[in-house]
Amino acid sequence: MVCYAVPLVGAVVCHIWRKSAHKLDPKYLWLNLMLLGGAIFGVVDHLWNGELFLIGNNIGMDLALGLAITLTILATWSLLVKFPALSVQETKAI
Repeated sequence: MVCYAVPLVGAVVCHIWRKSAHKLDPKYLWLNLMLLGGAIFGVVDHLWNGELFLIGNNIGMDLALGLAITLTILATWSLLVKFPALSVQETKAI
């Protein structure tokens, strides 16, 4: 039940890396926010179901789910960075 821990650790590592490497590019901020959003979603889901600090019978499967969530976030972020037209619609002033 600790699947939210993997994106949370990813968000913390990304934040520390951004600050130490002085990565001011907004795309790294997007990644950080997406990872944090995935972790917050997991915390809210587990809190809602009353399982916030429970560890399931198979911690490996819980961590594998967290890894799948994190990899999905990374894949989505990669697509948004590679194809910026997917994430930003520019409008022209009339």
